[in-house]
Amino acid sequence: MPDLSTTVGSLSLPNPIMTASGTAGHGAELGAFVDLASLGAVVVKSLAAYPWDGNPAVRVHQTSSGMINSVGLQGPGVEGWLAEEYPALERSGARVVVSIWGRSIDDYARAAEQVAAAPGQVLAVEVNISCPNTEAGNELFAHSPEMTEAVLAACADAGRPRWAKLSPNVGPALPEIAEAAARGGAEAVTVANTFFGLSLDPVSRRPRLGGGAGGVSGPAIHPLAVRAVHQVHQAVPALPIVAAGGVATVEDVIEFALVGASAVQVGTANFADPRISERLTTDLDSWCTKQGVSRFTELVGSALF
Repeated sequence: MPDLSTTVGSLSLPNPIMTASGTAGHGAELGAFVDLASLGAVVVKSLAAYPWDGNPAVRVHQTSSGMINSVGLQGPGVEGWLAEEYPALERSGARVVVSIWGRSIDDYARAAEQVAAAPGQVLAVEVNISCPNTEAGNELFAHSPEMTEAVLAACADAGRPRWAKLSPNVGPALPEIAEAAARGGAEAVTVANTFFGLSLDPVSRRPRLGGGAGGVSGPAIHPLAVRAVHQVHQAVPALPIVAAGGVATVEDVIEFALVGASAVQVGTANFADPRISERLTTDLDSWCTKQGVSRFTELVGSALF
């Protein structure tokens, strides 16, 4: 039996398969389809320090190879989540990673302080910096090295390892942003969030989404995400990477590992097949057995160029 265990910074996981924030609900919704305890971790939908209603409908539109969304980070807030959603996750035995967001550095600091009250089953906090920055206009925190570093530093009171969820929309500046996250205290980076996109209804001539533009995800972005992970790993090889972007098959998992990812997150594919995360753990075991790979970690960063 191959050893599928992996590490992300100081965190040890039994396998590298996680759900991606925003695609598996706030709690144990996927528990009706998979054994959540069998996954490396469950990453919950991003939470602010306060309840947030999100964007107007329509929020999701299917594309030819994925989807575009403008949900707007709707959620009950960290304290509401701890009271209402977390207990079901705790009963499931899942290893939990909490994703947090804010519109100011103070928002992030408050959310991190609230996460500090979470039980020990919450193993890490993913700091979603790919959202609007009210302290610098409508730019994203993740588009500025200085703001990235400041936000990660402000989240130190979470009392857990911090992962920075980066934006792929910065192009060649992505490695610089990753380095800034590490300076701010990030043990790892999640590479990456959705790509900016826009979809119009040809008849109404208006955006299909209530929020206007949105984030594109799914198989269409997978090669772009692989390149992004490769760029970050080449520039900052000591920084652990959690890869996200179009994971739908075990080959997608392997690709991400080869370019330097220690773990992967399954996102859009959950909407088409809510059992896919658990299936990928089984497929990964079979793939490693067939290829004679005794430990998953042997694959990390082993691409040949």
